[in-house]
Amino acid sequence: MDLVIIRGIFVLLVAAACYFLQPFGMGHYADAVGGVLLGGAVVLFEIRLRAVSLKRLIGAALGSVLGIIGAYLFSVVIRNAVPMGNLQSFLQLMVMAVMAYVGLVVGAAKGDLLNLAALGGIFGGEKQSRRSYKILDTSVIIDGRIADIAETGFLDGVLTIPAFVLRELQLVADSADSLKRNRGRRGLDILQRIQKLTNIQVTIVEDDFPAVREVDMKLIELAKLYEGKIVTNDFNLNKVAQLHGVDVLNINELANALKPIVLPGEIMKVFILKEGKEYNQGVAYLDDGTMVVVDNARKMIGKTIEISVTSVLQTTAGKMIFGKFDERGQTGMAKPEMRPPDLRKSNPQPASPEQHAQAAAAPAVENEEHEG
Repeated sequence: MDLVIIRGIFVLLVAAACYFLQPFGMGHYADAVGGVLLGGAVVLFEIRLRAVSLKRLIGAALGSVLGIIGAYLFSVVIRNAVPMGNLQSFLQLMVMAVMAYVGLVVGAAKGDLLNLAALGGIFGGEKQSRRSYKILDTSVIIDGRIADIAETGFLDGVLTIPAFVLRELQLVADSADSLKRNRGRRGLDILQRIQKLTNIQVTIVEDDFPAVREVDMKLIELAKLYEGKIVTNDFNLNKVAQLHGVDVLNINELANALKPIVLPGEIMKVFILKEGKEYNQGVAYLDDGTMVVVDNARKMIGKTIEISVTSVLQTTAGKMIFGKFDERGQTGMAKPEMRPPDLRKSNPQPASPEQHAQAAAAPAVENEEHEG
């Protein structure tokens, strides 16, 4: 609120100065209106300037100074080569404006490459902002989970999208193969979704490396240039980047780390979906996609059962849970096995004492029903 008051006072002072001094020569009121517009333009420039990082400000200042120095040298050449007159004045003014503008823009664009932490002192705080660039590769964009992670706020810094990755996505989206085309379009939709997020900054960088042909190596070189991290779910890119000393954020590793922890001996309910590779095995899947291999569960396909976890195996592709189905612990499943044996079979199986008692009691029940 105080800042708004100060800005209002500044605009009024500029308008009052223009009213009394009449710098535009258009009358008191017309000059006052011009002063309000001028003050508003300065305030707008100040608001935009506050959002610029310190690195960009220093880079823009250095670029402007170098541009002005270059413009002065050009003006000396123009003064000696062009006769004095309107053309000479115009060329000197244009050279000054062009060089200052180019120096300002280029210096601001390259200011992010400055390492202010090495200077120490008041610039020591810039050390915390290093390695804040998260560079997205094509696979993680098409995967789509990066948008959900960004929405949760777990990603800090700047999500950086290289221009060569965008070109690769466009080629995939324009492919004649319908599967590739759908994957490419999905990736472009994910990028639009990320750009609409307000809790994270997204930028597209035009840096390219013509001498490098492979996209993976370009990502590694870009990460070295910006001192950032590559966000991917490509296993090979993960290993190559680590060999080059580049930090990698692997979405698959994050997903594996977030899967529920299961300890041997725990009881869990699973739905047996299909039979396993080994004899009498069944296979189930948890909600997060974790595979559960269950012994003695082949005949329980299509049913939800309780199993006892025997071991957990961690692989590069994720976790695998091994369990065992105990038929004796399933009361609902044990009822069919309480039927008396069929005595009409040629080779009847030996019956237990309880089954003999049930068989002996059956005729007595029938006689009672007849007598009734």
